[in-house]
Amino acid sequence: MAKLTREEFISSLKEMTLLEINDLVDAMKEEFGVDPSAVAVSAAPVAAAAEEGPTSATVVLASTGANKIAVIKVIRDVTGLGLKEAKDIADAGGNVKENVKIDEANEIKAKLEEAGATVELK
Repeated sequence: MAKLTREEFISSLKEMTLLEINDLVDAMKEEFGVDPSAVAVSAAPVAAAAEEGPTSATVVLASTGANKIAVIKVIRDVTGLGLKEAKDIADAGGNVKENVKIDEANEIKAKLEEAGATVELK
């Protein structure tokens, strides 16, 4: 049997119903003698204690780069703004989204950089 990657496993979980996931958890309890939900709960405080630094950031557009239209599309997608508002941000630069979680800020930054923009997190 081929080993599933973490991404493949999570993807397969997304396709399951809650009842199917519950059955999977019960099967894991039987097979391994461990309650996976208890492991996740006990590991959470350790992960939170290990995590240091800011928990939120502001995504700032420094430059749109050569592909301004693609950057405007990403801004609209990320913020839900209209075309004019997104174009104004692309033209003037500045804050794309304020006080978002670090993970979301990094995702937004990656999308904008993929479109050709220069982005900073503050």
